[in-house]
Amino acid sequence: MVRDIREGPTEEYWDRLRQMMGPGGLITYWYLGRAFNQAEDPDTLRLRRDMRNSAGGIMAAPLAIAAPETGGWRDRDAVPVPVTYGLHIIDDANDVTEIRVSRHTVRRGGRMGFSRSEITDAADPSRLIAVTTGVGIKLGDAPPSFRPIDAPPEMPDTADLPALHVVFGARRDSDGWRLPALTSRLASTSASLHLGPIHVVFEAAATELAAQLAGTDTVQVQDWDIHFVGPGRTGPFLVDTDGWIGADGRVAIRFTLLDEGRDGAVVAAGVAAFRARRETIPTDGHDPGDHR
Repeated sequence: MVRDIREGPTEEYWDRLRQMMGPGGLITYWYLGRAFNQAEDPDTLRLRRDMRNSAGGIMAAPLAIAAPETGGWRDRDAVPVPVTYGLHIIDDANDVTEIRVSRHTVRRGGRMGFSRSEITDAADPSRLIAVTTGVGIKLGDAPPSFRPIDAPPEMPDTADLPALHVVFGARRDSDGWRLPALTSRLASTSASLHLGPIHVVFEAAATELAAQLAGTDTVQVQDWDIHFVGPGRTGPFLVDTDGWIGADGRVAIRFTLLDEGRDGAVVAAGVAAFRARRETIPTDGHDPGDHR
């Protein structure tokens, strides 16, 4: 059952959060192993092979989940919702085993906040992997007496790890990539589709089309920009994509997430830029049109 965390007795709020965020609840954080809502956040994430693309470079979704940018609010403070998100990757992090996120609140008002982060190699803080920026809003305040959530168990980095989109329930149908109907496994504290599944299914769809346009599977995302347009309340959720390739081989992919259970209401939209690792790339700039 999907419930808003604000529904229920105030004294049970932190128990509800613990249940929502633990194994059996929202998959986003515990499965990736991100340190979450600790008393003193180390803000680190170990990079497993399922967080990398076919060329060994870092994927966008794990970084976006590690540094979600909800306006400077955390679940310990409030019920936050992202509005816009930007991720810019400058290092593929092929040989990096763990990242560290340094968060900064640019400005935070009564309801809207602006934030940004730097993502570095945890073993070498001088090595910058990516920068992020975002805007978020606060739906309500969390009660006092914050109670930390236990760190998730370490997920073994083995060769048989499934792809992230498989774990998040995303699938490739004949008409495009799709997330299943909303359940507690995919729901945020405000009872809507969480940012994690959105990033994951968008990246699966965008990477597929970028590889088709570039003519190679070895594509690396560099820029990742998302607008969270409205809450995903029902599902299933369908991704609509189109894309272009430039004369220099850079690929731009545009995508939109639609709530099929609510007459195709737009949940999120964005655009990503990829580069291809290959010497010969089509350069006709053709717009492939609708790739749902």
